[in-house]
Order: sequence, then C-alpha cells, then structure tokens
Amino acid sequence: MAYPDFTLENKLPGVIAGVDEVGRGPLAGPVMSAAVVLTDRVIIKGINDSKKLTAKNRQVLYEKIMSVAKFSVGIASVEEINSYNILQATKLSMERALMDLGLELDYVLVDGNQLPKVKWQVKPVVNGDNLSILIAAASIVAKVTRDQLMQELHNKYPEYNWYKNKGYGTKEHIDAINLYGVTEHHRKNFAPILKLR
Repeated sequence: MAYPDFTLENKLPGVIAGVDEVGRGPLAGPVMSAAVVLTDRVIIKGINDSKKLTAKNRQVLYEKIMSVAKFSVGIASVEEINSYNILQATKLSMERALMDLGLELDYVLVDGNQLPKVKWQVKPVVNGDNLSILIAAASIVAKVTRDQLMQELHNKYPEYNWYKNKGYGTKEHIDAINLYGVTEHHRKNFAPILKLR
C-alpha cells in the first residue's frame, strides 16, 4: 500500500498546514475540519486517508499526531448548515480550524477544490488525503474528533444509532427518523429530511 509523504510539502517553503473535512454528507451532526502542521517534517508511519484505516488504527495514529503536531479542529454547527448550506458551512469550518492554529502560515494545502477564505496562500489538492501527509493527518484528526462527538450524541439519542451510522442516511437511520421524528441535530434542509417531514 502506498502512503502519503512530504513530496508535495517539500516543493513549498515555510510553514505549511494541511486541511481536510469530514461530515459533509450526513443527515445529522456538524461538519468538521482539521488543520495539521508538522513543522519538523516528522514522519508518522502508517498515516493514510482516514477512509482507508480501521477505527483502531485511526485512534492510534490520532494519538501519535497529537503528540508531535500542531493541530486544531473547526466546527460548523447544524444550525449554520441549516442557515447557509453545506458548502459554505464546510468552508467556515476550514477557516475556523486554520485560525485556531494560532500560527503564521506560508501555505495551506486543502483536500479537494473548495477553498477557505484565509489570508494565506491556499493550494487545492484533489485526492489530497492520498497525496499529502499533512492532509491525510488532518483527515484522521477530523474523522476521530467527529466520531467521538457522534458517540456523545448517540448516548443522548440512542434510537438513531449515530454511534454506528455517524449521522449518515442509512436505512436504519431513516427508519428511526420516521418513527421518532427529527431532532435538533438533524440537517433540516437536506433533501431526505425535507421529504420525511
């Protein structure tokens, strides 16, 4: 298996942050983005796109990233998703993650082609979590953090089984919405929810 490395980062000077988001598609819960800086080009073995890792491996790598990296997480709430749209909310979460780093950056590498509005130079990297170690690390931080939040929400609303489906529109989740209704954590402007209300 090929792992992301610093190939992209080594082409750029200065302090570089990688940014990735998680949670654009679910029917419930916020969208989150993480920003990660590895200033000493520390190699953490096993870092990869979070979607290619088991939950156990993500947790181990998350803890390693926390121990050597500067990172932050930005959240856009369900209320903001409902008020704006998921695209604008995603950009907002990225901007918050970058601002919360508290660092002066030279470049920002962002997974995909939706760019946050920040004062630093931003470079889009399509398929970035497979090409950039910083973006891959950010994908792990964002995924683990959001999964932890969905576990907390599951404890309050166990009938939706958010611990398992993470708020995505599985049959089980939609059946629960039909049975129990919509909560304040649901994205009321998403088409599946609109059809069910």
